[in-house]
Amino acid sequence: MKTLTFAALIVLLTTVFGYLSNLPQAVGLDIPEGKLNSLSFAPFREGQGPLDAIFPSVAEMEADLQLMSKKTHTIRVYASSEGNMPALPPLAKKYGLTILQGAWLGMGPKDNQLEINALIKAANNYPEVIKRVIVGNEVLLRGDLKPEQLIDYIRTVKRAVKQPVSYADVWSMYMKYPQLIKEVDFITIHILPYWEDEPIAVEIAPAHIARIYKQVQQEANAQAPGIPILIGESGWPGEGRQRGRAIPSVVNEAKFIRGLIKVATDNGFDYNIVEAINQSWKSELEGVVGANWGLYSVDRQEVFPLTGKVYENPRWLQNTLTTIGLFLLVVGIFWKPLQTLSSLPLLGLLTFTQLLLLLGVHQLEYLWYTSYSDWQRLQTVFLSALNLLLGGLMVRRLYELLSKNAINLNIGMWFNALYWLVIAYALYKTYCLATYSRYVSFPTEATAIPVMGIIGLILSYYLTIQPRFWPTFSLSALPGGFEFKTSYHRLIGITLLSLGVLMMVEEVRAFVESRDFTNDHPALSERLRLAVTFTVGNKQLLAWLFSIGILSIPLLRSKRLVL
Repeated sequence: MKTLTFAALIVLLTTVFGYLSNLPQAVGLDIPEGKLNSLSFAPFREGQGPLDAIFPSVAEMEADLQLMSKKTHTIRVYASSEGNMPALPPLAKKYGLTILQGAWLGMGPKDNQLEINALIKAANNYPEVIKRVIVGNEVLLRGDLKPEQLIDYIRTVKRAVKQPVSYADVWSMYMKYPQLIKEVDFITIHILPYWEDEPIAVEIAPAHIARIYKQVQQEANAQAPGIPILIGESGWPGEGRQRGRAIPSVVNEAKFIRGLIKVATDNGFDYNIVEAINQSWKSELEGVVGANWGLYSVDRQEVFPLTGKVYENPRWLQNTLTTIGLFLLVVGIFWKPLQTLSSLPLLGLLTFTQLLLLLGVHQLEYLWYTSYSDWQRLQTVFLSALNLLLGGLMVRRLYELLSKNAINLNIGMWFNALYWLVIAYALYKTYCLATYSRYVSFPTEATAIPVMGIIGLILSYYLTIQPRFWPTFSLSALPGGFEFKTSYHRLIGITLLSLGVLMMVEEVRAFVESRDFTNDHPALSERLRLAVTFTVGNKQLLAWLFSIGILSIPLLRSKRLVL
């Protein structure tokens, strides 16, 4: 009876926790008509992308344009000759969309000329659809072209089309190269608070956009009075790595877009939001965060609505029910052994089991959602299987501690092997974060089960066997009854923690040395102070530091011990 009572209590608490942690959140005023002024549009599906030159079919593009017609009045496209892009204008016309047509420029003169020719042809053939054109996107930021080369392309297009012509780049490039202002018919600037050298919190991002817009406007009016300005890209990532105070999330993405619309409406700003659909191919360049800026997922499911409240995870109920189902299955399978435990140990074991199941379901969903290729999904399967096996062994070990049953030596051997796989993964990911962290996400979810399991086992070992606290932090003691070689354990533990320190140093260095950050804060002491503030305020970074700290403690306290 007590097992059933405790199980029912845990199911109730799980349901309440799932509900309260996923309440719909208010994110600002509804978008008028539920439609945006303009959206960046790339029709790539999973497995497609410009890097591999795999392009969507005409039928796939048409299906996307039909979807876009429900969300926006205009689409911005970045290329004119790639794949089936020449077929886009008549399809857009069919669904009542206008186009802000772009030509993708790079380092190759031949490819650049193909793009320029295709842009000119499309603009002249479909003037009722293509209202403005953009020659090049962030080529100065990337260093693909020199300003003089870019200006030549701009002048070529201006001579050949009747539509207004622009060039698009981050706003600071127009400040760095003011000669561009007189070459274009309208200025196109990208203002992305998440990617600023001094990242901006989502709550103050709209005010930041207004400030930058007016700063560019003031500079532009000094050279070309009254020249129009388009915010060609502005958006917020729905998933990925935190940068300073800029935290990616679905709620923050929705909050940012609605805040941007309000600022644009209040100030009469012209804008285009990046982007319509999540671009999985960008994960190869920018990691998880690069693939998650869309209003729609890569499988064309709405990430969040433009009206009403927003759920951070609309699948919370499905996940909660899955967790509860797995929990009840485990209780049913091990019903008989559970009857041997007294009330408090039984409650502790059931709670521990449910915590690991909650973490496991969340982990699988997150890792699968942020996997964008067969290779990444294979890694997800491996990590999930590793966590499942290790979590099961941890539950079994906890049962042995609480029931004071005989120790199974095989558990110690398997625990040891799986634990070292987790340590190897943590070493690799922390090394990546310590060497070049800009596009590497913190892998806290991937090790959540081992971390929570070690905390639970240490606490249980302390309560049931070893009354002195510090000696319980021992790798040999956790799996039970298995003697480990310890000559290199402390060295590996120290290495993992050292990489964690280097990770923080790299985070600080990246801020201190960034160009715009240096311009805004020329004094090194001020830059260092702000960089440290951004780093220690990074919750994702701190969570990963905590994780590697827990993982390394048993290594640091390893000793020869046979229970």
